[in-house]
Amino acid sequence: MAKIKMLVQSTYNKELLRAGKIYEINDETAKRWQISKIAEIIEDEEKAN
Repeated sequence: MAKIKMLVQSTYNKELLRAGKIYEINDETAKRWQISKIAEIIEDEEKAN
């Protein structure tokens, strides 16, 4: 699972995801959304260290 910050408002699995909010979704979807500029992946500080 990946934490993402939504750049636009969208619906995912019948759930409204608002722009500017942080959500947790699966890694593959997070990568696709980042490429499409729908969301950006948020790096956890623990993983970065």
